[in-house]
Amino acid sequence: MKFDKYLPTLQLRDYIKYYAISENDLAGEYKIFPSSGLVIGFQYSGKLATISNNTEKKLSSAGITGVSDSYKIFKNSNHIGTVLVFFTEIGFTHFASHPAHELFNLSISLEDIFDKNQVKSVEERLLSATTDANRIKTVESFLLSQLKQISTDELVTAAVKMIYESSGAIRIKELNQKLCISQSPFEKRFRKVVGTSAKKFASIVRFNAVLAQLNQSKSLAEICYENNFFDQAHFTKDFKQFTGDTPENFKRLL
Repeated sequence: MKFDKYLPTLQLRDYIKYYAISENDLAGEYKIFPSSGLVIGFQYSGKLATISNNTEKKLSSAGITGVSDSYKIFKNSNHIGTVLVFFTEIGFTHFASHPAHELFNLSISLEDIFDKNQVKSVEERLLSATTDANRIKTVESFLLSQLKQISTDELVTAAVKMIYESSGAIRIKELNQKLCISQSPFEKRFRKVVGTSAKKFASIVRFNAVLAQLNQSKSLAEICYENNFFDQAHFTKDFKQFTGDTPENFKRLL
């Protein structure tokens, strides 16, 4: 299995965290846990599907997955190869006019977002590419052609920063007070740019903070307390929603 990361060109670093070349010779199923940004995938070999309620749904070879508040199960074919684009929290809005929140919990074809002919052109060039460098260059050229000259929403950017600084524990009311904006217009702007509500986004940030701590020698009680969960039951409920497993079982498998 291969998962190699590449940094974007300087012009795109405010909008894209990194690219990745992911390859696997063996077919299989795997879970993807909630993350804080949207992801684009271009399969240059093999096929990918999602599994929900024991139902398999084949995905387009070029697709996009929105922010999610629960885990997803994917199934890949033999010899799959994918170029992945991991957006920053505010990145997607700089490439498409499609509101990010309309992709919440969805995995859809990239042709639903961008021009069909341009997407097909990228797919064709990826099929003929022979190196990872060429694959990254192909996808980056496409993204540069889609980059919009719009201003970054500084209020949403500030909100994202505050949520990270609190490891997702900040209350939304406190966030509104610090930003001097009422809840309704703030939520509308945040959802459009980030892809989900500030409250759900904060819970995703907190979940990922918990994941990072599970590899440490801390007890689950310490992790629960340090991440400001109301009690152990609340901690277990939230963790199970994000992973499909209890924190006890998850930590045991690490």
